[in-house]
Amino acid sequence: VQLQASGGGLVQAGGSRRLSCAASGLTFSSYAMGWFRQAPGKEREFVAGISWSGHSTDYADSVKGRFTISRDNAKNTVYLQMNSLKPEDTAVYYCTAGSTLVVITRISDYDYWGRGTQVTVSS
Repeated sequence: VQLQASGGGLVQAGGSRRLSCAASGLTFSSYAMGWFRQAPGKEREFVAGISWSGHSTDYADSVKGRFTISRDNAKNTVYLQMNSLKPEDTAVYYCTAGSTLVVITRISDYDYWGRGTQVTVSS
């Protein structure tokens, strides 16, 4: 299984960025997908999750109303649209897949992880 995240980079506060994660080696539509992030010196934290169909989503309180997770099962890809970015959003963002159909938020429930993509928000 491979999860290849892309789209990270440097962005100014208030700006937007879209992350993509291309999955291979698994039946993508049978997996819940999620995004986590890890800032320097901090634990990895849940950002957003989406069910297999895309009909159910969940978000960390810190990103609600600013981030949107979506998926395209025909392209085996999950996205994270990030708007109104803040310096505290600076982190390595990880794409993850869990072998369940519903939205999952616990890190331990996910089975596969990508390498991550760095997002840096300047003030």
